[in-house]
Amino acid sequence: MKKTVKLFFVVIAFTMATDELIAQNFVVKGGLNLSNMRIKDNDETFSDETKMNLGYHIGATVEFPLSEIFSFETGLLVSAKGFKFSEEGTDFGGTYKRESEVNLLYMDIPVTAKTSFDLGNTKIYGVFGPYLGIGLSGKTKLELEYDGEVVSKEEDVRWGSDEEADLKKMDFGLTVGAGIELNSFQMGLTYSLGLANISPYSENGYKISNRVLGISIGYKIGGK
Repeated sequence: MKKTVKLFFVVIAFTMATDELIAQNFVVKGGLNLSNMRIKDNDETFSDETKMNLGYHIGATVEFPLSEIFSFETGLLVSAKGFKFSEEGTDFGGTYKRESEVNLLYMDIPVTAKTSFDLGNTKIYGVFGPYLGIGLSGKTKLELEYDGEVVSKEEDVRWGSDEEADLKKMDFGLTVGAGIELNSFQMGLTYSLGLANISPYSENGYKISNRVLGISIGYKIGGK
């Protein structure tokens, strides 16, 4: 948590400095993430059984107007991603329940085109463009209950490109979204589709990619 707080202030300081130099609109934002991961190989899609993980995002963006309705937007967002998995069954005459969870923390850099339309005192907008993600930290949690006995395990995610690692550090993909703006307040919905294969293990076409639905609230400082 301390790392997240420090990153947030670094993001704010960096983006405000950029805003002072060349940008007209500066937005502090945060909100909820509903994340999952697509996990598959050439024979099977394992993520058909996974569930969304509840997380968050927080950071800031700067907007560079190009015309009355078009602008370019970028920034830095600390974003929590991952997934959950659970199953129950019987084995060797006993019943079991297994729950696992992957929690990842990324620094995302969106680079999106934005279109805005005035509707009186309100604006509606749409965004589309690529993003770059950098893995910062992560944990995996596993809890196994068998005939009333519970075993728990927690490990840090190992980032890297070799097959000893859990996940590659670099991610990229596309973001699409829409929202409304009332005075200085914004509320938006985005979907980020990971295009990078972040699995260091590639046998039989094994692939892992991120999927994130984000709901955010922002406050705009300066600009029009």
